[in-house]
Amino acid sequence: MNNIHNNKFSSYLDINPEVQNAIDNREPIVALESTIICHGMPFPKNLETAIEVESVVRENGGIPATIAILDGRLKVGISSEEMQFLAEKGKNIKKVSRRDIPFCLANKDHGATTVAATMIISSLANIPIFATGGIGGVHRDINDSLDISADLQELAQTNVAVICSGVKSILDIPKTLEYLETFGVPVIGYKTKTMPAFYNSSSDSLLDHMCSKPEEIAKIIRIKWDIPQKGGIVIANPIPEKYSIDKKEIDSVIEDALIEMKKQNITGKKTTPFLLERVAKQTEGKSLKSNIQLVLSNVSLATKISKEFNQMSRG
Repeated sequence: MNNIHNNKFSSYLDINPEVQNAIDNREPIVALESTIICHGMPFPKNLETAIEVESVVRENGGIPATIAILDGRLKVGISSEEMQFLAEKGKNIKKVSRRDIPFCLANKDHGATTVAATMIISSLANIPIFATGGIGGVHRDINDSLDISADLQELAQTNVAVICSGVKSILDIPKTLEYLETFGVPVIGYKTKTMPAFYNSSSDSLLDHMCSKPEEIAKIIRIKWDIPQKGGIVIANPIPEKYSIDKKEIDSVIEDALIEMKKQNITGKKTTPFLLERVAKQTEGKSLKSNIQLVLSNVSLATKISKEFNQMSRG
């Protein structure tokens, strides 16, 4: 992991005192992204969910570190007032990935961090465990658009383990797995032998590796970085079956949303928020409920992994 005290970027970094204390004392911490607050769901549900997510980390014995950019500062662990601000501003806050960070800082702007940006900032703060809903991936129209999420390249080079429910189901799961394999990113199924499909607990894509206990996952993460092997790890945690949406139903809704997206000529970083909002509308809120529940499940697992990882680091 990077040592921020020897890194010029530390002059742009603000770490919440509670989080800094946890870092110094090697307590379990879980990094959390802010795009889910600004671009994942409407107000006030986004604020309620963000608060609940942090509560789940605490209930499981960890310290939450929600990451964002505010007034050109890299924030690791935002206050309740800052969370309220982000939730109310919503889509008016810029969606920030790796390439956008220097501009956001130079302009003293606000930014909601994607998976890639959250990984970068989390790594700068020496926080190795990060929970989210779903990672970005290879888009279904890759042959026409060449659209591949920056999340995948970040996973190839940044030492942060990402606990998620697979790639967002609006993406191409098999091609995303092929891309991750090419760049040497391990994908571990948590109690599953197939890649979760975000709203659905399984897919047709088989995984090479499965673990059934958080301590097994923590051990693999520890060994990978001890060797050292540069880059992240994806821990794919299926959505709780109770909140899983029937595959035929969700696939039909997604296909309709993709058609509408093309009609409106929506491209780039606007695609995911548009599709998620469209899917939520078409499922009459069912997908939004599922989205929230899978995030909570991922955060719970991430905290358990973080506790085991920290215990190994202390040994």
